[in-house]
Amino acid sequence: MSNAPATPSRKLTDAETRLAEIFATQQSAGAPQLATLRTAAFDAFSKTGLPNRHDEAWKYTDLRALLRDVKPLAAPPEESAAQSMRDAAVLTGVAARRIVFVGGYFVPTLSDLGDLEKGLSVMSLSEALAKGDAATTALLGKVGKVDDPAFALNTAFMGEGVVIRIGAGRCVERPIQLVFVAGEQPATYFLRSLIVVEKGARATLIESFEGATTQEYHVNAATEVVLEEGATLERLKISREGGAAMHVSTFVASLAANARLSDFGLNLGGALLRNQSFVSLNGQGAHAGVRGANILKNKEHADATLFLDHAAERSESKALFKSVLEDSSQAVFQGKILVRPGAQKTDARMMARALLLSEGAQANCKPELEIFADDVQCAHGSTVGALDENLVFYLMARGIGRIEAEALLTEAFIGEAIDAVENRSVREALAALVAERLRARK
Repeated sequence: MSNAPATPSRKLTDAETRLAEIFATQQSAGAPQLATLRTAAFDAFSKTGLPNRHDEAWKYTDLRALLRDVKPLAAPPEESAAQSMRDAAVLTGVAARRIVFVGGYFVPTLSDLGDLEKGLSVMSLSEALAKGDAATTALLGKVGKVDDPAFALNTAFMGEGVVIRIGAGRCVERPIQLVFVAGEQPATYFLRSLIVVEKGARATLIESFEGATTQEYHVNAATEVVLEEGATLERLKISREGGAAMHVSTFVASLAANARLSDFGLNLGGALLRNQSFVSLNGQGAHAGVRGANILKNKEHADATLFLDHAAERSESKALFKSVLEDSSQAVFQGKILVRPGAQKTDARMMARALLLSEGAQANCKPELEIFADDVQCAHGSTVGALDENLVFYLMARGIGRIEAEALLTEAFIGEAIDAVENRSVREALAALVAERLRARK
């Protein structure tokens, strides 16, 4: 029986043809125990190809039209190039344990893996796969049921990332930061991380992506999270990519009974950014707080797509997304709350708000509810508007320049999403990043 990827009947784009060629040369490489998973994932991708405007979930981000070519898979960086990225990470003021990846590859010499807290296990994905770690391969691609071509593509090509496990009952006080820094050459990065927080454990995870290069590069990242009964995870994701970068990220989380997830994403740069989240509240009393903020300029495009799946009684979710847009930038929010039969006493709320600072900026908001239980409290909404000129005038009348006045008001607007971050040092660092970005306006 042939293991060659399925050939679709439709005409392939140049990018799709190139992806098929790369996969044909790569599918036999890496962990043999994942060969079946990789082939099945690429077959699933091949059936639909790159998502486009005819796919409802990708209606506002036509990847088939935007991805004209595929950059070569990233090659390992030279040691000197890797070392030059020593101080590249955002949130350097936060006392985090940093795990560093440069140009898509793990750099042990820049990573802090000494004196791990009791119950904490950290291993690069490549090492876990090389060791044939059964616990890792048993979960990769199986944390949630995600029918999405970008996630399938990541599964087919995933090569590097991190595997983190926090033992039952353990509390890891020091935040763990995964630092992903783009290399200096045009390349494509497929990054995959797996986080398991066992029963009653607690941790803070930060994922930061950045690239100072003006070269065009593509990032396809995915993070899978398993929260066992009573586990707690605060996750933060910051994207400050290069001006020509294309970044697509998938977050998949499964919450058991009384598990708590706090998730916050901040987009500060990149030609195209899409963060899609699939959160399943599978246990009674599970709670998910999902928030995001975009600060965009020029022609930047950011897409936040969220699916909250309530499958158990007394589960709760709160979603809040804020966007500040100027020039010809564009923000997209698509959020869906699904309450399954039997998920009584569900409390789910979703709101998206966009602030337009120029006539050319655009916001598309599409919140949805799909409810199959009768004893629930669910709500959604969205607003799009400009700054209140009366408030701007009030500040200017007190000697504050217009740019600074607008920055103060937009900081307050974004601040609502940041204020829910529990870790104080992280919250203050995020606020500083937002202030820096806003005050850089001219």
